[in-house]
Amino acid sequence: MAQSNNLKDEELVKSYLNQGNNEALEALVKRFLPLIYDFCQYYTKNNKDLSEDITQETFVKIWRNLKKFDTSKNFKAWIFSIAKNTALDWLKKKNSISFSLLENDIKIEFGQEVHEKLNQQNLAQQLVLALDDIPESYGLIISLRHQQDLTFREISEFLEEPLNTVKSRYRRGLFLLKELLGNHS
Repeated sequence: MAQSNNLKDEELVKSYLNQGNNEALEALVKRFLPLIYDFCQYYTKNNKDLSEDITQETFVKIWRNLKKFDTSKNFKAWIFSIAKNTALDWLKKKNSISFSLLENDIKIEFGQEVHEKLNQQNLAQQLVLALDDIPESYGLIISLRHQQDLTFREISEFLEEPLNTVKSRYRRGLFLLKELLGNHS
């Protein structure tokens, strides 16, 4: 398994498809499960149960369609496009879901200042509110860049948008966030 962890995503796909290497598939799942889950949280506004359901459905679709994957393409962009489409499909079906920005409880660890933790949560809430106030095309790029750690090129492939368009939307989004955070504070 340790050897599988050192291989590129596309090499793991080839190993699974050509040799039936289940360890390669397991390595891909371990590598991308937390990323896809976090990505789904963006679409569900941090609804943990719904994010888990969408993540599970995403990985079922990935497994079913893995043989269709073109190994000359970027695997990360491919699975994120599956996650995006799955999330949008779920949200269309479940349009009556109520989303809450404040669903997560405040967890104050022993020994930390209560005031400091409240300030951190307040800043995080302001950021979430500000992300909701900017156009979705900007917020998605910011989320993919900072929460999913995708490169601009990977985001460009995933969104099927020109690289310069992605970069300019990212800059505009950051500028809008800075303005909004200035207004929220």
